[in-house]
Amino acid sequence: MPYRTVDRRRALAAAVLGRDTEAPRLTADDGMTLDAVSGEILDVSPHLIIVEDDDGQERRMVIAPWATAWHGTSVAPADLPVGARVVIRALRSGTVVDRIWANITRMTGVILGITGKRDLTVELDCGPHRGRRSVVVPYRTSGRIRVRHPQLEAGYLFDAIGLMDAGTALAQIPATSQPPYRAKAVPPPPPAFRGVQSKISGAAAWGDFTEPGVTYPMLESADADCEDTGRSCAGLPYLAVGSMLFVRNVCDGRANALPIIGCGCIAGRFCDRCLECGTSPRGRLVELSATSYVELGGDLIKGCFNARVGLG
Repeated sequence: MPYRTVDRRRALAAAVLGRDTEAPRLTADDGMTLDAVSGEILDVSPHLIIVEDDDGQERRMVIAPWATAWHGTSVAPADLPVGARVVIRALRSGTVVDRIWANITRMTGVILGITGKRDLTVELDCGPHRGRRSVVVPYRTSGRIRVRHPQLEAGYLFDAIGLMDAGTALAQIPATSQPPYRAKAVPPPPPAFRGVQSKISGAAAWGDFTEPGVTYPMLESADADCEDTGRSCAGLPYLAVGSMLFVRNVCDGRANALPIIGCGCIAGRFCDRCLECGTSPRGRLVELSATSYVELGGDLIKGCFNARVGLG
């Protein structure tokens, strides 16, 4: 759903319900978010990177001496290819590069089929909003993927982080341990989690979308235009597109108020835990855009952080 439509829906709801149209303000107890820049590399050297960001603006950024980069594996920032699409974690008002992820992608969905003997091709159903996708699991990374995804067969969930290479998605790292149940058999939330709660704990993940905000599993099907919505083992309340959520990274305290921009029907099928800074309760609460995730201190390679969300 286009961001301007989400913004309009929030304004209409505010008018009907007498709410403030501005996003909820964070308090002094909420950690400051980081700066995130996404775009295409125009030029790069050991000390400077020039990027055309998603708004078409040229950004010249100093590369910090300690900065690291990922392009399928850890590389020196100066070795990143010109033309690569990058997400950058930046400091000092977005002028100093701290971390770069190049051509990174995430492949999350329900397995439709597997072909191949050495290099495997996995056909995924990524939900009605993202359609189907072909993912290649190269032989050199298949062992790592299979350790955490033992059921590479139709009907089971798949979640990996990888690299876009000439239009092909190459799975490099398992983003999570594969749930043992089939995608249509999501466990119900435990009785203790039923009912209305002001704050809910679980995991926050990221997905391959660029609009700022989050996708959320528990939307009314008519509101989300999605028959697969409304599944989660985290005991989430039903909310509407355009609602604002406070999302806090429990690991480092950073928080932000973000709009619900769409349906997280695939994320809602994962009843897994995040193991960053302790073990989260089961269930994915939200799926963030890559930049929103980085702004909250998330590492795109790790794939999740322990989160707490509340209605804004």
